[in-house]
Formats: sequence, C-alpha cells, structure tokens
Amino acid sequence: MASIPTWLRARTRLVCGAGIVGLLAAPLIVAALVLLAGADPFAGAETGFAFGALWFGFGLLGWAGSVAVGDAVEAAQRRLDTGTRWTERSSRRAMARVGGFGAGLMVGTATIGTLIGTL
Repeated sequence: MASIPTWLRARTRLVCGAGIVGLLAAPLIVAALVLLAGADPFAGAETGFAFGALWFGFGLLGWAGSVAVGDAVEAAQRRLDTGTRWTERSSRRAMARVGGFGAGLMVGTATIGTLIGTL
C-alpha cells in the first residue's frame, strides 16, 4: 500500500481539524438556540444547520475568490508597498478552515436534528 503524500495529509488535517471543531460546536449552538432564544429543539437544529451552511458557503466563496484573484491582489499590494504580508496561499488556507468549520457544523446539527426527529 502506497503511503499518503505529505501535501495531501497536510491539507486533509487542515480541513478535517476545522470540521471537528464545527462538529464539537454543533451541540453548543443548538443548546444556545434552545435555551437562550427559546426555539424548540428541532428548529434549533435547523437554524444551526443554516448557520453552518452560511460558514461553509462563505469559506467556499472566499477560497474561490482567493484562487481567482489572489495573484492580482498580491501584485497590487507589492506595488503599493502595503506591508500586509497577505498571500493567496494564506487566504486559501484560512478559507479552507472556515469552510471545514461550516461543514462540520452542518454534519453535527444534521445529526442532532435526526436524533431529535426520531424521539
């Protein structure tokens, strides 16, 4: 069996690590919606899913934007001498984390909603 390439392992760890954080945040978000906002548990799970989808979509859109115009933004910042140290690579990594968090939150809240729906 061939070993997993280092680049794939690093990217998988990045996205899955954020997904685990989202998965762990799901019960907290659903509980907060139920206890603080007064929503019923199933509606709390649905709202939590929508919140996760928002984060996932923002991460996906940001990642695609970084890929599409990242070189131009880097060139403009070099030309203007902004000194921000923003790079396309760091932006893609950040957006992958945001998207991974949203995906984990969606999986977690969908699981909670399924469990609540079967009760």
